[in-house]
Amino acid sequence: MPKKTIRDIDLSNKRVLVRVDFNVPLEEKDGQMVITDATRIQETLPTIKALLEKGAKVILCSHLGRPKGQRDPKQSLAPVAPALSALIGVPVAFSEETTGPVAKAKAEALPAGGVLLLENTRFHAGEEKNDAELAKGLAELAEVFVNDAFGSAHRAHSSTAGVADHLPAVSGLLMEKELAYLHDELENPDRPFVVILGGAKVSDKIGVINRLLEKADTIIIGGGMAYTFRKIVQGISIGKSLYKPEWEPIAQAALDKAKERGVKLLIPVDAMITDAFDFDAKKLGTTKYTGVNESIPDGWEGVDIGPETVKLFSEEIAKARTVIWNGPMGVFEIKEASKGTFEIAEAMARNTSAKNIIGGGDSVKAVKKAKLGDKMTFISTGGGASLELLEGKVLPGVACLQEK
Repeated sequence: MPKKTIRDIDLSNKRVLVRVDFNVPLEEKDGQMVITDATRIQETLPTIKALLEKGAKVILCSHLGRPKGQRDPKQSLAPVAPALSALIGVPVAFSEETTGPVAKAKAEALPAGGVLLLENTRFHAGEEKNDAELAKGLAELAEVFVNDAFGSAHRAHSSTAGVADHLPAVSGLLMEKELAYLHDELENPDRPFVVILGGAKVSDKIGVINRLLEKADTIIIGGGMAYTFRKIVQGISIGKSLYKPEWEPIAQAALDKAKERGVKLLIPVDAMITDAFDFDAKKLGTTKYTGVNESIPDGWEGVDIGPETVKLFSEEIAKARTVIWNGPMGVFEIKEASKGTFEIAEAMARNTSAKNIIGGGDSVKAVKKAKLGDKMTFISTGGGASLELLEGKVLPGVACLQEK
């Protein structure tokens, strides 16, 4: 996927529209909206700083939340401007409009090395419909488009793809890094190549399983979707664990494909189970571990992998030279059911000779919660985007970028 980046074109004194992901969590304090986690702003700083060093006039656009085409002060990007300014050490102007005369005047007034942040693109109903007029309005503000919002690259929106119909479009440094690890690195991985997949539904991950069965040496299945595989392979009862009859043929097809291709497919052999589960209250009832390949009693459900499974999975991870992980091993948001997920993160951290890649979503939250983020080779910023890229799908926000 050899796409042009900001390194490949002259940006000196040019107005550059940069699609970033500033979809940061906000909280109301003393009548003002305050950013509670600036990670997404920090992730795109290398691109912004590189553009400023090149003497570009930087115009930033992003979505925030889901205002559904309506202006909502609680979902305004206004609080991001001072936060970004503090991080880059230069003033950041803010435009209350995303397109139109006000935004255009502010964009044209920017000096070289100046920064302007536009209001939330999703205040416009046309954004999520990839409205051509909105895309044209954004393009009128600049001379070059840079996409650095990998987390939104799977969306064909006006600000992620449509604007590239009107401007030369290249990748930012964060986007380049995401594509390098989640695409290029996995095309020819150092082996053994181990894939760890978790999460709730087999149907959500089957595309990734099928794609990676063509590349992996071992696929480890955990999380809620593992119970369907356990039911088929081990012939056990799974109580009221996550399961739908229609998932069985999907799982069976994956098992058949793994056998056909000589890929080792590991599933849990034991589980932590509970007789009561309230996710909203973050509470479990009575918990216990099953024995190896033991059925789960009626009225009980699996919420985490057990110690024998941790041992089995950890031994496989220790042998790997490339590991990619997408999806937790259990309900890690609840302390009592987080042990398995955290121990898998620790197993990856211990294997310092491997490239350890965290493929977005809940896996990122889990690794950070386990305080092991600095032990990983790469942590993706994209949830849905990373999944779709791993499936081999074309991402609109990447497809629109110029080829090298």
